[in-house]
Amino acid sequence: LPSPSGLTHESHKKDVEQVYLRCSEGSIEWMYPTGALIVNLRPNISPASYKHLTVCIKPFKDSAGANIYLEKTGELKLLVRDGERRPSRVYCFGYDQGGLFVEATPQQDISRKITGFQYELMSRGIAAHLHTASAPCRPCSDTEVLLAVCTSDFVIRGSIQNVTNEAEEQESVIHVSVNKLYRQKSKVFQLTGESGNWRGQIKTLLECGVRPGDGDFLFTGRMHFGEARLGCAPRFKDFQRMYKEAKDKGLNPCEIGPD
Repeated sequence: LPSPSGLTHESHKKDVEQVYLRCSEGSIEWMYPTGALIVNLRPNISPASYKHLTVCIKPFKDSAGANIYLEKTGELKLLVRDGERRPSRVYCFGYDQGGLFVEATPQQDISRKITGFQYELMSRGIAAHLHTASAPCRPCSDTEVLLAVCTSDFVIRGSIQNVTNEAEEQESVIHVSVNKLYRQKSKVFQLTGESGNWRGQIKTLLECGVRPGDGDFLFTGRMHFGEARLGCAPRFKDFQRMYKEAKDKGLNPCEIGPD
């Protein structure tokens, strides 16, 4: 979590500072911004793989004091304007489209400003699924479901307790009661004290029109900026059928107890 501070450059308001980030995900916080930051993402993978990467950034809700640009060979493309208030908005671009150039805007009192954002590097295929409007809404094929079981960040059997819609963020929050936890990358689904049941929340696009329904589902998906995002979610009885059919044919891509 790099935290450069503009107060150390008070007499050099046009200074440009370089920051190198080696992790595939994290955050940067620029306190009292003056001048500019060049943010270099250098993950610990083969440079030959860079062209297959997508970079996503999510500004902090109270981020202020700088514009964030995409920079390549001296050309700037505005990504996030200073003062833009778009809750939960995520900005993505191909790794080979350029780097991040964060430029402070003129301020009367820089001590009141902090610019910050989270970032994630992921494969282009995963990023496309997360940020293509139709992808989370359309039903998955049997093959996609079986592959999702093997590759998702979380796989659970559960029921929908409630769905709340967040119109401003254009998202729906699915409140899930978990009957069986097969896998989770982060502790999104946890035991609740009052009931002793596992519960958690999964987000998806508002336009998908998710509604509460009876019965169990197999929920799969990916973690994105600390939130569970919905992937394939067939009814559990349908998953049992497709899993058994694939297993009988020796075609299931990985083993998981369907019961």
